[in-house]
Amino acid sequence: MTPDAVIFDIGNVLIEWAPERYYDRVYGVDRRKALFAEVDLDGMNTSVDLGAPFRDLVYETAEAHPTWRAEIRDWHDNWIELAKPAIEHSVTLMRRLRSKGVAVHCLTNFGVESYAYAQTQYDFLNEFDVEFVSGRLKVIKPDPRIYEIVEEDLGVAPDAILFTDDREDNVATARARGWQAHHFDGPSGWAARLVAAGLLTEEEAKP
Repeated sequence: MTPDAVIFDIGNVLIEWAPERYYDRVYGVDRRKALFAEVDLDGMNTSVDLGAPFRDLVYETAEAHPTWRAEIRDWHDNWIELAKPAIEHSVTLMRRLRSKGVAVHCLTNFGVESYAYAQTQYDFLNEFDVEFVSGRLKVIKPDPRIYEIVEEDLGVAPDAILFTDDREDNVATARARGWQAHHFDGPSGWAARLVAAGLLTEEEAKP
């Protein structure tokens, strides 16, 4: 079936998400490893993705770990350095789909404030037909409920949705619901999947 809607994840699909790379560069690999071992930054980030106030939670976490106060505050204060650069070929694919009248949405684990900020830095984040942002919905992938919300909102049959995500567990949940799903491991593979789905020509899928 040719999809009626295409849904992009954002982190590591449209924008590189690499906190470790930033901390390695600014503080050094050894200090980064010690920080990530001692402080549950992933858990903090998950809470933000579930709708917790971005700055407040990061700063509270920093105060709870004064040895790492500056490093933890960077998660908020220099957040854009953790989420860069854009994956340009993916952005091109998104825009070519939209230029052909294909409905293009996002389904992303992202905080409310951090997503709003990212939209000021990456103009393409303002171009989706519908945005499904976990922080707004208070539920994150791969919880099946967030996929159900997408189906309810769009009114599109599950097998008419084509979704890409860089995480296997998120892709697996989509497939379990009957979605067409692609595990993103680079834009060239995603481009080929869009061609195979009949949404783009090979020429349109080029960078």
